[in-house]
Amino acid sequence: MYDGAVQDLIDELGHLPGIGPKSAQRIAFHLLSTDPTDVRRLADAIITVKEKVRFCATCGNVAESEQCRICADPRRAEDLLCVVEEPKDVVVIERTREFRGRYHVLGGAIDPMNGVGPDDLRIRELLTRLGDGKVEEVIIATDPNIEGEATATYLTRMLVPLGVTVSRLASGLPVGGDLEYADEVTLGRAFEGRRTVS
Repeated sequence: MYDGAVQDLIDELGHLPGIGPKSAQRIAFHLLSTDPTDVRRLADAIITVKEKVRFCATCGNVAESEQCRICADPRRAEDLLCVVEEPKDVVVIERTREFRGRYHVLGGAIDPMNGVGPDDLRIRELLTRLGDGKVEEVIIATDPNIEGEATATYLTRMLVPLGVTVSRLASGLPVGGDLEYADEVTLGRAFEGRRTVS
């Protein structure tokens, strides 16, 4: 336990995902020894993100305006939609340069153990997007873990009756892993080898 402001900083850093008590302490003491200008830039960047960044009204990706840059790009294929769990997954897939369609970010995965059900995700918005008939194929790119597979199965059951082609990323991604940690080659091959679910 440290005095006042130092302990408050350690406690706040400890609330971040993946940051335990020891890491929070290390970061806090790093910030204490860092040049004040650098610390101010970090603080300003955090405040700016909270003030300017929102979620795209169309797909749910991060954006600084009503639509993200992908939804606003007329060169992107409107008939191909890739469904992902989180905005970070969009970045990972974009790095492969294999996908030229559009995205739909669910905002998570079905996880009954943590109280996350289908109504907690952006599935209604997905069904609304498919209502205009422009989308011909939906690629489900949820994480290859229990929650991602449960979400993919649920989505498949919802989407197949709509007459849209539903596919899932091919093998090559490790089971129990996250898309965020897959390298570009593995993820690129998974896109090339995707298979139809229905």
